[in-house]
Amino acid sequence: MMLDFLAENNLCGQAILRIVSCGNAIIAELLRLSEFIPAVFRLKDRADQQKYGDIIFDFSYFKGPELWESKLEAKPELQDLDEEFRENNIEIVTRFYLAFQSVHKYIVDLNRYLDDLNEGVYIQHTLETVLLNEDGKQLLCEALYLYGVMLLVIDQKIEGEVRERMLVSYYRYSAARSSADSNMDDICKLLRSTGYSSQPGAKRPPNYPESYFQRVPINESFINMVIGRLRSDDIYNQVGTKSTKILVVISIYMGITVNLADAWEPYKAAKTALNNTLDLSNVREQASRYATVGERVRAQVQQFLKEGYLREEMVLDNIPKLLNCLRDCNVSIRWLMLHTADLACDPNNKRLRQIKDQILTDSRYNPKILFQLLLDTAQFEFILKEMFKQMLSEKQAKWEHYKKEGSERMTELADVFSGVKPLTRVEKNENLQAWFREISKQILSLNYDDSTAAGRKTVQLIQALEEVQEFHQLESNLQVCQFLADTRKFLHQMIRTINIKEEVLITMQIVGDLSFAWQLIDSFTSIMQESIRVNPSMVTKLRATFLKLASALDLPLLRINQANSPDLLSVSQYYSGELVSYVRKVLQIIPESMFTSLLKIIKLQTHDIIEVPTRLDKDKLRDYAQLGPRYEVAKLTHAISIFTEGILMMKTTLVGIIKVDPKQLLEDGIRKELVKRVAFALHRGLIFNPRAKPSELMPKLKELGATMDGFHRSFEYIQDYVNIYGLKIWQEEVSRIINYNVEQECNNFLRTKIQDWQSMYQSTHIPIPKFTPVDESVTFIGRLCREILRITDPKMTCHIDQLNTWYDMKTHQEVTSSRLFSEIQTTLGTFGLNGLDRLLCFMIVKELQNFLSMFQKIILRDRTVQDTLKTLMNAVSPLKSIVANSNKIYFSAIAKTQKIWTAYLEAIMKVGQMQILRQQIANELNYSCRFDSKHLAAALENLNKALLADIEAHYQDPSLPYPKEDNTLLYEITAYLEAAGIHNPLNKIYITTKRLPYFPVVNFLFLIAQLPKLQYNKNLGMVCRKPADPVDWPPLVLGLLTLLKQFHSRYTEQFLALIGQFIRSTVEQCTSQKIPEMPADVVGALLFLEDYVRYTKLPRRVSDR
Repeated sequence: MMLDFLAENNLCGQAILRIVSCGNAIIAELLRLSEFIPAVFRLKDRADQQKYGDIIFDFSYFKGPELWESKLEAKPELQDLDEEFRENNIEIVTRFYLAFQSVHKYIVDLNRYLDDLNEGVYIQHTLETVLLNEDGKQLLCEALYLYGVMLLVIDQKIEGEVRERMLVSYYRYSAARSSADSNMDDICKLLRSTGYSSQPGAKRPPNYPESYFQRVPINESFINMVIGRLRSDDIYNQVGTKSTKILVVISIYMGITVNLADAWEPYKAAKTALNNTLDLSNVREQASRYATVGERVRAQVQQFLKEGYLREEMVLDNIPKLLNCLRDCNVSIRWLMLHTADLACDPNNKRLRQIKDQILTDSRYNPKILFQLLLDTAQFEFILKEMFKQMLSEKQAKWEHYKKEGSERMTELADVFSGVKPLTRVEKNENLQAWFREISKQILSLNYDDSTAAGRKTVQLIQALEEVQEFHQLESNLQVCQFLADTRKFLHQMIRTINIKEEVLITMQIVGDLSFAWQLIDSFTSIMQESIRVNPSMVTKLRATFLKLASALDLPLLRINQANSPDLLSVSQYYSGELVSYVRKVLQIIPESMFTSLLKIIKLQTHDIIEVPTRLDKDKLRDYAQLGPRYEVAKLTHAISIFTEGILMMKTTLVGIIKVDPKQLLEDGIRKELVKRVAFALHRGLIFNPRAKPSELMPKLKELGATMDGFHRSFEYIQDYVNIYGLKIWQEEVSRIINYNVEQECNNFLRTKIQDWQSMYQSTHIPIPKFTPVDESVTFIGRLCREILRITDPKMTCHIDQLNTWYDMKTHQEVTSSRLFSEIQTTLGTFGLNGLDRLLCFMIVKELQNFLSMFQKIILRDRTVQDTLKTLMNAVSPLKSIVANSNKIYFSAIAKTQKIWTAYLEAIMKVGQMQILRQQIANELNYSCRFDSKHLAAALENLNKALLADIEAHYQDPSLPYPKEDNTLLYEITAYLEAAGIHNPLNKIYITTKRLPYFPVVNFLFLIAQLPKLQYNKNLGMVCRKPADPVDWPPLVLGLLTLLKQFHSRYTEQFLALIGQFIRSTVEQCTSQKIPEMPADVVGALLFLEDYVRYTKLPRRVSDR
């Protein structure tokens, strides 16, 4: 029963196996999550502290939660921020909480298992019997060890303060605190801050880590028994590590290293024991020894790796020698890597620094030589493993083949001595004939499955064949000798073949374990990259190193696999993904080097090489030949091809469970480098000085356009040499960069932000870099948008609609025109214009929301204003009538409400300004779409008309079809129509609104209050009277129009009726007073109606009525 501890029907074994499997999965989840800690929980920068300091709490919150919550409730803006923070972070905080909860559950489960063992729940099993079993003692030791690793990983990767803030946030935001079965208190006790900091040079807290480990008590006798077992037993029958005489720096789990000299400092006995080892003479001896071993094995391995040296016979005859060399290589690499790593030594500890310097000196440490040894060892290991795998797969077939050949040779010899077969000078000999036949039968009777007996018998048969040659004087006949020699050779081959054991592969796997370097390997990245840059074919050698590193995955996955746990896939994916990311990081040097050459090609093509005209005088041929620059371009292009060849030499490789295709790797690398450079060019190219006169906008756009064109041209040039679809990659990546930046900029206007890990545009392998904001905008697209808004500000400029141009109000100089948008189209493409349009939409929404809250504040909450409006409404009712003494009534109302119009005007004009910009963008997009993609434009227009006709028909006859709610057709076509500029921004509903009292009359009063500031010009329409009191007509009209569009159409009808009544009443008063000229305000009101009808494309009768 005890022998098969891991059998499926052994409940005791399966229970502890499940716990250990779960432990490995928890550590993977903790490591995965540690890369996704929202920066805001660290409260590192001042902006975060000021904004979120009042809503993010550590455990001090639990001392008086009511006090903190009442502080929040006292401030509505804090409540609003708190709610927004909850919406944005609850998902990730919950994920962290579940990971923390699983750590607590792990130790509770382990304690319960130990109690069950003590109480005899598992019949025939006690703690003692489990510790006597090979698998049992391993699993119990691992269970305790994994718990320690979990706690250390949490403390190293997720700082104590961050944990506390996350746990408090989860407690406040989730419903878990109210559920009875929640063990929130226990989790908080276990994971409260320990005071530990992973920063170099940070002081270690007192009683750390034992006080941390004691937070959940574990059965003491169990711990003592496990330690006792570890001291007296070699639990894993270790191969390889025994040769490592002193290891002061050890790896505890997947490359997390600990320096014992530092870790054992507070423990007197341990420190004393270690002091003997750390004696400088001993350190010197060990370092010199490893230096010597390293030099010896390096020469050996290089000899083994020579072409044709590792043949099958040589390998089979020298298995112990090869394994010893492999063991020495790995032990040297392990010792030197661990003891020379920067990670393993606290720079502030003088003694440790001294020991490290001693090791560096005495081991004659050279990182390049150590890396070369690692490279060669990995290659040697890889070749040996592949040979053994192949030999194992062919083992039985080959053995049977040699057996058959040997037996046939013996039968043939028997026939020779029978006298039947004529063979020169061989007399008949019945004894020998019978003997050889017997040997043939003996060879045939050898049994592959009983390898020990077969091996012994084969040795005896070889001896018998040697003896028969001597005793019967058969040497004189060369052909008989040849037959005997061949048979002996086959029998020797059988012995060699039967000795090919899987144990050799297992030994190589254990000896070659590189999990200790899971993190340390990063310190060799620059050496790897430099060697690839010098010799791109180095990639093939690196492949073996990456595969050696992939063997580290066996450590966390072994138990998960044994337990048939569903976590196998996610844990494999995490570690494989980490390793593939590292492979990408190393190989990124290839695209980087390619782009460096590309930049030189761009420079030569744009500045040095003259384009050859279609017709050319032959005497000018030499001038145009430009052999020097053209040779330089050819040389650079060849270098790029060599780099491409280098990466493609690395065959498709399975790294963990992820297949790495070198062609895909190259394409992703090129994309990543392109994204990095283009994003930087956009960031740097669109930074504006708001004080610059004139604006830097157009020059900067032109400069950026030239840069982007250079990238585009060079990419087009290189695509055939690298065998990629250049244009496709260019369009996909540039659109992704722009869309991502637009998304990030629009986050400012969203309550629920789109985080990087949620963004459809951001990618792990080809990340879009983020840059520190230089002003209120988050990204370049925000800066561009705000610069356009700044230079077209209606308070400073006037927009002439017929010319699509903005002029400075004071100097009457042109500020900008519709050419601006064609320049943006040239520089940023359709995506750029479309992104700008989306951002303007968000800004309009924000302005309209601000306007509504302002309306509530300055009109609906002001008694005086309301009384004035009431009086006016009474005076003008019914709207079809003519108001007597109209001037007095209107101007009295304007005078009483004068103070509210400044803010009102600003809001309306901002919205109008943005609507003009949106119209310009739509025009530019539509123009370029018709010009560049006329078929797409025509198809979209027709589809749009057909859809609208169908929807109209449905409203007239509901039995006709209409797109269902889950049908995305209308959303999708809207995106296409907006991208092609086939839409009217003025018809868009930006916000949902409720009924607002006095809304039409307020807008009417606002309009007639502005009319005196404007005057009519026959050529230009309505223009501002005095630049000191600026009002720009087009933004005013479009702003009012947009505002009214957000409400029910009856408000618009009422508003227009009020204007009509104003015109009629004023004209009536002028006629009665015999004033010959039409008043300027009436001209303004009539022009407003005229423009209103023109912009909304309403029928003329609307204004006539």
